[in-house]
Amino acid sequence: MAVPKKKTSPSRRNMRRSHHALKAVGPHECPNCGERKLPHHVCKSCGHYDGREVVKVEAAG
Repeated sequence: MAVPKKKTSPSRRNMRRSHHALKAVGPHECPNCGERKLPHHVCKSCGHYDGREVVKVEAAG
């Protein structure tokens, strides 16, 4: 069984994990209305998701 000879220091351990961080996802353009929305979310301005209307959005006014 493989056993390390020396203890891995916290600095070396953290350097190994330097690529594990999540990256922020920027908003994409809604294909229906052109507003900016997060990917895999319903558009807040038109209520569309995946090419169909999922939520009824009332007109502001």
